[in-house]
Amino acid sequence: MRSKLLLYFLLGLGGFQSVLAQQKDTVLQKDSLELDLNSIQDLDPVILTGQFSPQSVDQSIFEVDVITQADIQKMAGNSLDDVLKQTLNLNVIPNAGEGRSGIEQFGFGSEYIKILVDGVPMVGDEGFGNAIDITQINLDDIEQIEIVEGAMAVQYGANAVTGVINIITKKNSRHKWSITPYVQEETLGDEYNWSDKGRHIQSLKIGHNINDHWYAEASYLRNDFQGFYGNKKGRYYFNSDDTSDRLRGYEWLPKIQNSTKALVHYTGNNFNFFYKFEYFHEQTDKFSDKVHLNENEATQTVHPTVNDDVFRSNRLYHHLNFNGKLKQRMNYDLSISYQEQKRNIESFTRRLITGEKYNSDRYDYNTREGFYSRGSLNQILNSDRYNFEVGYEVDLDKGTGSGLSEQNTSENTQSNRLNSYSAFTSAELNFTDRLSFRPGFRYINSNKFSDQYAISLSGKYQFDKDYQLRVVAGTSPKIPNFEQLYFYLVDSNHDLRGNENLNPEKGKSIFLHLKKNFHFQESELRYQPKFSVWYLDVKDKIDLIIAEVSPLAYQYHNIDQYRTWGMALRNKFSMNRLSAGVGIALNGESKVLNSEEDFDDSYLYALQLTGQLSYSVPKWKTVFSTYLKYNGSNDQFVSNVGENDDIVITKTRQEGYGWWDASVKKYFFNRNLEITLGARNLLDVTDIKTSSSSNAGHGGGESSLLLGYGRSYFIKLLYHLNF
Repeated sequence: MRSKLLLYFLLGLGGFQSVLAQQKDTVLQKDSLELDLNSIQDLDPVILTGQFSPQSVDQSIFEVDVITQADIQKMAGNSLDDVLKQTLNLNVIPNAGEGRSGIEQFGFGSEYIKILVDGVPMVGDEGFGNAIDITQINLDDIEQIEIVEGAMAVQYGANAVTGVINIITKKNSRHKWSITPYVQEETLGDEYNWSDKGRHIQSLKIGHNINDHWYAEASYLRNDFQGFYGNKKGRYYFNSDDTSDRLRGYEWLPKIQNSTKALVHYTGNNFNFFYKFEYFHEQTDKFSDKVHLNENEATQTVHPTVNDDVFRSNRLYHHLNFNGKLKQRMNYDLSISYQEQKRNIESFTRRLITGEKYNSDRYDYNTREGFYSRGSLNQILNSDRYNFEVGYEVDLDKGTGSGLSEQNTSENTQSNRLNSYSAFTSAELNFTDRLSFRPGFRYINSNKFSDQYAISLSGKYQFDKDYQLRVVAGTSPKIPNFEQLYFYLVDSNHDLRGNENLNPEKGKSIFLHLKKNFHFQESELRYQPKFSVWYLDVKDKIDLIIAEVSPLAYQYHNIDQYRTWGMALRNKFSMNRLSAGVGIALNGESKVLNSEEDFDDSYLYALQLTGQLSYSVPKWKTVFSTYLKYNGSNDQFVSNVGENDDIVITKTRQEGYGWWDASVKKYFFNRNLEITLGARNLLDVTDIKTSSSSNAGHGGGESSLLLGYGRSYFIKLLYHLNF
């Protein structure tokens, strides 16, 4: 109902605004770059990640891929998973049973990729580490997303092993007042209605330029994901004749998100600062598929009950940043951030007929609390050829988790701290107009581990005819996560323990990028191919090994080594009103499982293909866009427990699948109203088959992996009220 009322409001507001618009200055009609349908795709955007100061992609020594605001709008991206699933070398890994999603890059999971917001690492609710649920990162205030592949520990600290994803938020507006409401309605597969099926999103953002120096903004977003039934029959279902049918509940859990954000930004001549705040709340309902009928033989009636759970996540985010110039030359940047994220579980018994809840137990079972500060100073020397940077980083991290202490029902959580202190330095050395280098070094001290170091050496060479070669090499430690350090589960059937003596893993990588810009004046065609080759190596990889044979006990240890190498070719095209992109990547992954006697360290290869096409029709004030990504079939070696409680290495094959999205965006009322119609998952992917075979003669079979909820359709209405 909220969406329906706001939809009517937007349409009415559009009609009113179209009357007023005739009296406005025509300059104000083009209120943002994304509204200019005649503009071509920008092949050289300004970037911030890893830079001493903002500069263009072509000037950067690092190779940075950019997902622009225009791309996000064409995909009608609501959260980070909507856009990353179309990105080369990145995979979104959903967990429908928990309502969460992580990411994978070059075969490494979320723990090895650092997610930043305006250069500040995000904290999740899974103890120490990088494991962030990317469905909790909303894109309503995003300027662009910058992705750097390769070890970035010198710039951004531990855990930046495979790369960083830096989310740059918007901090200004061209108008005195800008009010932007939008609604989005989306089917989940073929399931939709106004109340309890589909996805319903409402958002309102208000920005105000107080004067020439001060800007303030506030926004609110509500994202109501009603859950995907699939073959299940919902929360109220029970079968009085067959309680074992397991049809109660949802294949994808219902969840609702509410996010409130605020920003204050000051811009001066040599001094700027901003303060950002966010309060985020998410509730995910998990419905048991096991129903207890509680039959009363005397009355021939049933009183069905179930044991359900409700998960709640709360996030507080504060970020204060100061930046500017000292003595008209030196650049300084200082960020201070406090973040808190708590994941809460409420377990209870529910009477299905009345909805009554009883026997409720509620506690915080995974939390993070972190203070972070980073400061840097560069352009210390008055030279156009040489630029030096020095900086510090402080990260005070407190994590808690349940089930990690000895089996004592009176103690649900265990709390631990990880404090780290870093100093780093780097330099940009422009020996000639063609040749530049960027060496760097970071020293990391912590209260849990021995001193760690990270080094990097990157270079750029400008060949004739506008060919550019970049080499990015570096190392990065990866700290153990909370579970690896403190997990403890010992009972009559299990003995699985963390290890507080673990050491950080040691990652290193080298990337080579060769690209060229072609610009054909006669046809207005611009073409940019980029060829990349990489190698990544992680030593002292943490794995679960058999600590004792009898009784069987497992413990985490530093013992393995993971290696990947690969190559990719990315191509960007633009001509007049047409922009396109095609990418292909081949990644090989090898695991040296020293924890196992019978392992195979052969490289297993996976292929990815991406395609993007966008065409604008100014006469119709319309933009057509489509995005396609194919993840080829691949093999993996996994370890299983055999019949004799021994470890059996199994080769598993996962079939290929593709994501195909399309949208049409049209402007009305002097481009103040935007209506976007689109479809996600046009290939109708739901689950894929994985098959395994074992030389030991057991552990084989075929299973499925749930990836999506089928072909879905959406409509988004967004209005710009600017004055």
